Amino acid sequence: MYSARYFIIFEPNMKNNRLMKYNWQLPEWPMFSFETTDVQPLILEFAKETGEIDGIIQGLPNHLKQETLLQLMMSEALNTSEIEGEYISREDVLSSLRNNLGLNDMPIAVKDRRAIGIAQLMTEVRKSFQEPLTINTLKTWHGMLMAGTRNINPGDWRKGNAPMQVISGAVGREVVHYEAPPSEKVPAEMKAFIEWYNSAVFPLKGEIAEGVLKSAIAHLYFESIHPFEDGNGRIGRAVAEKALSQSLNRPVMLSLSKTIEKNKKDYYNALKEAQRSLNITSWITYFTLVILDAQRDARLMVQFTLKKAQFFDRYRDELNERQSKTVLKIMEQGVDGFEGGMTARKYMSITRASKATATRDLQQLYDLGVFTRDGGGRSVRYQLNFD
Repeated sequence: MYSARYFIIFEPNMKNNRLMKYNWQLPEWPMFSFETTDVQPLILEFAKETGEIDGIIQGLPNHLKQETLLQLMMSEALNTSEIEGEYISREDVLSSLRNNLGLNDMPIAVKDRRAIGIAQLMTEVRKSFQEPLTINTLKTWHGMLMAGTRNINPGDWRKGNAPMQVISGAVGREVVHYEAPPSEKVPAEMKAFIEWYNSAVFPLKGEIAEGVLKSAIAHLYFESIHPFEDGNGRIGRAVAEKALSQSLNRPVMLSLSKTIEKNKKDYYNALKEAQRSLNITSWITYFTLVILDAQRDARLMVQFTLKKAQFFDRYRDELNERQSKTVLKIMEQGVDGFEGGMTARKYMSITRASKATATRDLQQLYDLGVFTRDGGGRSVRYQLNFD
């Protein structure tokens, strides 16, 4: 196994002899260094996982491949927005994705500009994964994402003298976690970033190892520059996905943002630590774990999609309209289903059925083996039974 402390060879574009706080203020910026010993087993595990999921997907009929793709893209779209505190309707995002992929006979009208923008971005990232990354690519992505947003210049670098800071806390008691390079330096920093992205070499060889390392570094490097007024996190995660897909020579079937959203505090802490040094060994390990966990989660989603198809083939003629609607609603929530399980109250809300009808329908679903049951009386809870 190869282990090395690796320096990205690059001419520093900024010199500063003062005592410095952030990575871009250090004289060696952007020559990141890291060790590979701890990350190599994780990369091997990712190689195993990505090979397994690729095999599963190749064996699916076309309509299930399409459903799997839609579910993963929707997961990424929703979660990359939620990380930034934006909550968008699943229905709007799904309709927008289907519009962009040409899956609707007639385009569905979607009013939420945010849903339209994030769906356009997700689609474009997958369609153009083989193309080199350019300044125009990033500005086009940003234009899609932020079109119609007030007080933002979509598709343009940030400007002005105000510092770009990542902060938390109440007004007047803010804590600054990071301050990016001044706006005047952004064009030169992004030119250097693009040159690095399209020519970088890595100490671990092979498309999978290079893809993982490039994805991790590209995301950190981009976030450290923070070139836009808003949307940097969403664009930066799209860059990470592109780097991984480009190296693997196929669009990755995973959602990085879903994994990040589950432990958002860890993500911001890892970024904060990495942006205070040019030794990014801990960041590389953290982000590789994110990629690995995202691939494992995607495998569960693909298996869940297959189980859904088998489930409806089995019970297609045994469920009434209310029951089918409820089962579909549960399945829309993904592998984890409804939090707290299905109850008579939830069933009544979904179907508009009376309490007596809800109770009878749920009992029938249990008798058929569609549901398992926990508890009793008013505290009874039902879960889908895929066994």
